Amino acid sequence: MAKIVDDTIEFDGYSVHLKRSMERRKTLLFLHGMKFNAQTWETLGTLEVVHAEGFGVYALDLPGFGESPQADVAPGQVLKQVILNQKLDKPVLVGPSMGGKVSLDFAIAHPELVGGLVLIGAVGVEDIADKLVDIKVPTLIVWGTEDGISPLANANVLNSSIADSELVFIQGAAHPCYLDQPDIWHWELISFLKENF
Repeated sequence: MAKIVDDTIEFDGYSVHLKRSMERRKTLLFLHGMKFNAQTWETLGTLEVVHAEGFGVYALDLPGFGESPQADVAPGQVLKQVILNQKLDKPVLVGPSMGGKVSLDFAIAHPELVGGLVLIGAVGVEDIADKLVDIKVPTLIVWGTEDGISPLANANVLNSSIADSELVFIQGAAHPCYLDQPDIWHWELISFLKENF
C-alpha cells in the first residue's frame, strides 16, 4: 500500500487540508467536484493506483469542502499557493466538474505552473471557449456518455480547441463517470500518464 498521509498547510488567513504521497517522477494534483472532496479519491483507490505506477499524488480539499475550513479566497489562489509552497514541478491537474473549471482557469492564467490536465465532465467550458487554444500541455478529457450536468458538446469543444488533447467517453456513465466506472477511469488515466510523462 502507498503511504498516503493527511496534512494541513497554513497560509495567511486560511488553511488547506490535503492527502499526499512523496513526489516521484511526476506529481498529480487532484481537485474535486461540488459534492466531493479529497477523501473521494482515496476511497475510490485512485491515489493508490497512481502512486503504484510511480507518480506522486496530492489531493486537496478546497476551502469549505472536506476538512478545509471555509475561507474567502479564490480556488485559483489556493492552487497557486499550494504548488509554490510544496515546490511542485508543473503538476498534472486532475479536475472533475467544478474542479475541472478551476483547473482550466488556472492553466490559462498560470501556464508556467501546469504540466498537464485531466478534465472530467468539466463545467463552465462555454465561458472560456475562446481561451482554450492557449492551453499547450498534454490534456486528457474524460466524459460519461450519460452526463446530465455538463453536456457532451463541452467535451468536443475542449478536444477541438486544445491541440495536445485526447478524448475518452465512458459508456453509460453519469456526470461523476470515474465513480461509475473506476476500472475504466484508472486504465485511461494511467495510459495517458505513461504516454505523456
